[in-house]
Amino acid sequence: MYQPPHFKSGDHAHALKLMRDHPFASLISADDTGLPFVSHVPLHLNEQGDQLLLLGHCAKPNPHWRYLKARPQAVVTFLGPHAYLSPQVYPDLARVPTWNYLAVHCTVQASLIEEPDQKDRLLKQLIADHEPAYALQWQALGSEFAQKMLAGIVGFELRVTELQCKLKINQHRPESHAAMQAMYGSGNDNERALAAWMERLGMLAAAPQR
Repeated sequence: MYQPPHFKSGDHAHALKLMRDHPFASLISADDTGLPFVSHVPLHLNEQGDQLLLLGHCAKPNPHWRYLKARPQAVVTFLGPHAYLSPQVYPDLARVPTWNYLAVHCTVQASLIEEPDQKDRLLKQLIADHEPAYALQWQALGSEFAQKMLAGIVGFELRVTELQCKLKINQHRPESHAAMQAMYGSGNDNERALAAWMERLGMLAAAPQR
């Protein structure tokens, strides 16, 4: 993705936080005609030393797993909080609106997970991420039902080979930061999340008073 220097984050922790806080990702591969094919899937992030692994699955009728098998290199994108920014935040009028957002893009190498036991472990990791209490219900459904459900999905492991993190929150315009904090801090969920990221990045300490 386009990465101006003032929006490019080299802090690994920022990327990991975005990936964990916003796990519903876009998995992008080339289909058999060469066009991009996109599946929207929740992914579990595993850290193994310096290696990042993303675990997920798709329905067996979804052809995406076949594309991953034929062409294992793919791209995964995570979109964090995002919001419109009014030019009213600037002390002068010669400004235009923009859109602020946080995003992570990963180039990945895919391998399929097709064994029932491995798929079951994958599902349990996703359950632990989103509803740990459901684990007991899943176990109580019985092996026959579980095997039927597992047969209907194909799992995949995505090994991250390149990672880009973009934090676009008007860092290069410090004269706007105090007004941005006030505007976003009293806004919707996305706007409040961006205000929290402004604090995380230490943007407010440098913001001049208007």
